[in-house]
Amino acid sequence: MRDRNVGGRRSPRCCAGLALALFVPMALAQARGNGPATVQWQLPPAPVHAKQTRAQDLAGMRQGRKLPRPEVLQPTLDPTLGSFKPRYGRGLTGTLRLMCSDTMPALVRAWIRSFRHYYPRVRILFGPPFEGSDGAGALLRGRIDVAFVSRELKPTDETAFQAKYGYRPTSVPVSGGSWRQFGYLDAVTVIVNPHNPVEHLTLRQLDAIFSRSHLRGDRAALTWGAVGARGAWADRPIHVYGIKPWNGFEEFVRQRVLDAGGNRGHWRRGMHFDRTVFPVARRIAADPDGIGYTGLAFVDAPVKVVALGRGGQAVSPTYTNVALDRYPLSRLVYANVNLPPERALHPAVQEFLRLILSRQGQQDVRSEGVFVPLRAFQVRAAARTARLPGAG
Repeated sequence: MRDRNVGGRRSPRCCAGLALALFVPMALAQARGNGPATVQWQLPPAPVHAKQTRAQDLAGMRQGRKLPRPEVLQPTLDPTLGSFKPRYGRGLTGTLRLMCSDTMPALVRAWIRSFRHYYPRVRILFGPPFEGSDGAGALLRGRIDVAFVSRELKPTDETAFQAKYGYRPTSVPVSGGSWRQFGYLDAVTVIVNPHNPVEHLTLRQLDAIFSRSHLRGDRAALTWGAVGARGAWADRPIHVYGIKPWNGFEEFVRQRVLDAGGNRGHWRRGMHFDRTVFPVARRIAADPDGIGYTGLAFVDAPVKVVALGRGGQAVSPTYTNVALDRYPLSRLVYANVNLPPERALHPAVQEFLRLILSRQGQQDVRSEGVFVPLRAFQVRAAARTARLPGAG
């Protein structure tokens, strides 16, 4: 089944209702509203991926990671994205110093080419190493202007920056992550054993399962009955699986699920931590009472992917929902900058970010075919974050 109409803000009626749970290898898409499922969408399990070797890590730092095959489905650009209109003449000068994660050199080079069309006299310094932590460290030391990182910054990076400058670095979304690309910021999904009757969970319920801080206001959920299971399942214990801090997947889930009200959440005691994301799906497949989180590219075992939200409003991580940022665990790629509270970014940095957040910049994202372009509402929020001229 083709995942249709990923170009607009709203799907046609044939795709308006989504199943409460996405199964691997089978997902169900509802025909209308919350009616019975009439279409079956076959989604094969992802291949079992091997962790990158040290040699591959070093090669990525020198040259960038090898790009995967583009997704078959590609979203059209949001029709309400604005075109880039330079605020300065072609005589604008200055120096842009850039670094990026090893997943991003080709995309950053595409943005540089687009920018040079308007501002050929701006000097741009960009090259290896390609690694997010190196970029964050260089931003801390004042050696670069923009650190492009395909994940959230490490908490230690943020606290070190704040200790030096008295404020945190500003993280500006510049594209979506990918849908299911291995190593390229795939969407995060919550998984349970296929025999588990639970089909959807709210973020509040996930916080009750995963955290000990319960910043979303619920009590600890220790049995499946606490999150809606009935009958024989009601008294069965919840076995929780996660990834040992610090990890990019772990930090993302912590921020999106456990954190609330400006406070940092903490993981539940007694949960099983793996050092990496690789074994999580296989652990859930082997444990009828298990629940965990993983990337869609790592769903390599027969598990059930739980939809997120309440009842008929729950959202599954289909390509459409990720591409349109409807799914709450869709990820983002960030440009990290040093933006003092009472000052603006240098004009060259402002114009580079404005270019990236324009139709031209998001077309560069779409042309690469790996990450998904931002929608217009995401662009507006990103421009406000960076305090760009004209941002409402």
